[in-house]
Amino acid sequence: MQTPWGDLAVADAHVHFFSHRFIAALNSPHVGTLGWELPPEDPADLARRWCDELDRYRVSRAALIASTPGDEASVLAAKSAFPDRFFAYAMVNPLAENAAVANGLDAICLFPAMHRYSVHEERAERLIASAAARRCAIFVHCGVLTVGVRKKLGLPSSFDMRFSNPLDLHAIALRYPEARFVIPHFGAGMLREALMLADLCPNVYLDTSSSNSWMRYEGLDLATVFRRALDVAGPERLLFGTDSSFFPRGWNRAVFDTQVKVLAGIGLPAADAAQILAGNLCRLLA
Repeated sequence: MQTPWGDLAVADAHVHFFSHRFIAALNSPHVGTLGWELPPEDPADLARRWCDELDRYRVSRAALIASTPGDEASVLAAKSAFPDRFFAYAMVNPLAENAAVANGLDAICLFPAMHRYSVHEERAERLIASAAARRCAIFVHCGVLTVGVRKKLGLPSSFDMRFSNPLDLHAIALRYPEARFVIPHFGAGMLREALMLADLCPNVYLDTSSSNSWMRYEGLDLATVFRRALDVAGPERLLFGTDSSFFPRGWNRAVFDTQVKVLAGIGLPAADAAQILAGNLCRLLA
């Protein structure tokens, strides 16, 4: 894709795969009011839709997140249909019966505040250990957690922020140095804590996805956030992402444009931009 540094590869580390199963799991009669394209029943067809969308913007690869527990099959089908385009991430609730790391996943996604558990809980650590042994990355949502679709539909979101602190991962990340942890949205309002964790644990990565509206809590701007993240984690542990999710909006180009403009504005070298925009994600999941 054309960028201020020239033509660089772009790989998106954070795309929600809102499958037919995900929409059904919402169990709301008001889904039709969202103005979204309802996903096809076959996840391979939705994957093809995403392929066409990414081709339109010249995005080479994307990490697709199955955004409800038990929907691993959807992202695995997408990856199987287009193995050179997609990585498969899936939300897993360690407290659920038979919670496990499905074969073929590139990352499991943990949402401690959503499912109300500590990462130190025995079942959570068992899942983390299993992922580490399989060379499967571990995405852990920290900080503020809002699910836009649930809010729009008026569905309750009884999350518990007690389990949202990135520092909860400190002992776990040290205990499993072979594991690779990804904290999305720079810690989503807990930037200081996310940076402390990344500073102490070289196996922790930060993803840059979404509008990062949490910045208003600290009076920050995106340039300051990137400078601090680069200073602590370095360009080799930042993963570009958009937090794209539904159609017809598709890939959220506005997030890309904003982040690229900021990174160019702070004088990021081309080699570092290449790592953040694609190289790190592909290396992390190789």
